[in-house]
Amino acid sequence: MIGQRYDTSGAHFAFTDRWGGVSAVPYDRLNLGGAVGDDPAAVLANRALAAGALGLDPAAVVWMNQVHGADVAEVEGPWASDGIPSVDAIVTTRRGLALAVLTADCVPVLLADPVAGVAAAAHAGRPGMVAGVVPATVRAMVARGADPARITARTGPAVCGRCYEVPAAMRAEVAAAEPDAYAETSWGTPAVDVTAGVLAQLARLGVTDVSAAGVCTLESADHYSYRRDRTTGRLAGYVWLS
Repeated sequence: MIGQRYDTSGAHFAFTDRWGGVSAVPYDRLNLGGAVGDDPAAVLANRALAAGALGLDPAAVVWMNQVHGADVAEVEGPWASDGIPSVDAIVTTRRGLALAVLTADCVPVLLADPVAGVAAAAHAGRPGMVAGVVPATVRAMVARGADPARITARTGPAVCGRCYEVPAAMRAEVAAAEPDAYAETSWGTPAVDVTAGVLAQLARLGVTDVSAAGVCTLESADHYSYRRDRTTGRLAGYVWLS
């Protein structure tokens, strides 16, 4: 259920796998995405199970309508059901409020500066990485008192550069925006490494306490992968401050 968890000096980070929930095939079992065709009751049950495993109140977890952009929203509490913004990053200064990001190959990016009391979650797919969602998120944190030198960043399971095959023209376009994302598949064709691009962006911003999950969603049967399965569930990354 909780595939990876990190707790450091008042900051908490967690990434789910696909097991331990109630969703049926093809979403089996811990699908946390509400817009992929799964039974809404199963999604709510799964979100409650995942929150419970983390010691969180499911009603105090903040989600986004992710659109592969670079917009960031500040949040002070759970959204109204009709007020969830279409953004790809959220930032908060409220301790105990958990921020969540959904993925199934894209890179979930969790960040926190416990000293300043600022946390953020970002959804960095290929378009969002190129658009600069991670730099925009760090800037939003800094505007609220965070110091890049104090920020801890964790990236979760995502499709790796050895597997993310793209047309050569697309690789060139991505690499023009972020050279570190240039990659080649294990079979020798053009590819993009979104995690490498995100890590390079964080480094340029002065964020040095960084760790990547090291799990390729396409290769792992324990994780959802849109590129592998198309109709499938969504994993979640959670970040909160205590």
